Amino acid sequence: MVHIEVIKSLAQKTDSKIVMAIVDGLGGLPHPDTGRTALESARTPNLDALAAKSSCGLVEPVGIGITPGSGPSHLALFGYDPLKYEIGRGVLEALGVGVELERTDVAARGNFCTVDESGVITDRRAGRIPTEKNRELVDMLRKIRVDGAEVILEPGKLHRFVAVFRGEGLSGDIEDTDPQHAGEKPKPAVPRTPEAERTATVINQWLDRARAVLRDQHPANMVLLRGFAKHPDIPTMSEAFKLTPAAIATYPMYRGVARLVGMEVLETGATVEDEVRTLRENFGRFDFFYLHVKDTDSAGEDGNFARKVEVVEEFDRHLPAILELAPDVLVVTGDHSTPATLKAHSWHPVPFLISSKWVRPDRVSGFGETACAGGSLGTFPSLGALPLAMAHALKLAKFGA
Repeated sequence: MVHIEVIKSLAQKTDSKIVMAIVDGLGGLPHPDTGRTALESARTPNLDALAAKSSCGLVEPVGIGITPGSGPSHLALFGYDPLKYEIGRGVLEALGVGVELERTDVAARGNFCTVDESGVITDRRAGRIPTEKNRELVDMLRKIRVDGAEVILEPGKLHRFVAVFRGEGLSGDIEDTDPQHAGEKPKPAVPRTPEAERTATVINQWLDRARAVLRDQHPANMVLLRGFAKHPDIPTMSEAFKLTPAAIATYPMYRGVARLVGMEVLETGATVEDEVRTLRENFGRFDFFYLHVKDTDSAGEDGNFARKVEVVEEFDRHLPAILELAPDVLVVTGDHSTPATLKAHSWHPVPFLISSKWVRPDRVSGFGETACAGGSLGTFPSLGALPLAMAHALKLAKFGA
């Protein structure tokens, strides 16, 4: 795959506009009763018509057989090698809720969870408690004091929150306390290196006190932390690709990854309709737009196949409004697959289409996993998505003499 420095040397500023719509967790697996994925089960006349006029394929977020997190899979679509720019989830969440991170801070993503009387997790997401309840619980946890660090907490949406440990000599080399499965107890913070031992002690002290504070709450009576990390050094999309980028996303983590790569994060409402309206209102101000649809991923993680179908259909209904803006390049894809049958992210490649006046339309007649597997783009790394979009937008100069 072409190195970011090569793309940087070829990038040129133009007035052409790129819209990259990322439908989170888009890919899936066939329903056992129908043999069709959620995307293939959805009624998507607009996506199907667009696919017939586009170049289609499948993208591998990180590599064959690798199940990606949302952070690395988004970075790849934005043109950054996720194996080089490895960024912890905590940093993305913290930036997403507006925390100004200092270089010595260690950030983590938090989940409120439910544990039984023996301390075993029964629900990693505490029933997706209302955001209002989340704020109440965060206010309770803010009263905790620990030795060796200031702890900064910010609520996110539903069961999510951000924890930032601020102090000198802290390390992000800490194992997650989230075992990723119900039926196990929360893990202690374990240092990966000797330099992280003091940080692990600070975090475990905070976790012990959080357990005591939340003991009588229900269903959110414990917390899980993951993605411990410090702020990395990473070039912005403006510096690397000469783009003026904007992000339209509702969830903090995705707003965080956008801020990390230098996008202006636009304020928007919670629905796809709201996001498309925000795109329309700001279309003249930027030349690259990242538009994120979250609920496909949430439905997949919940095992709710029917809900995932509904969200895909909702996006399809609003696709004509995006097309009316006549972007020079439109990409529709997902960051990763989240099959409802698996209830988790997976390693399966993700449907991808690119539309512009310069495409070679292929024989794909519908937008789905099976159809896109026969597209002219084949299966290629997500890292190629941005260079391909820039090429179609005539934003890359010729390489060599």
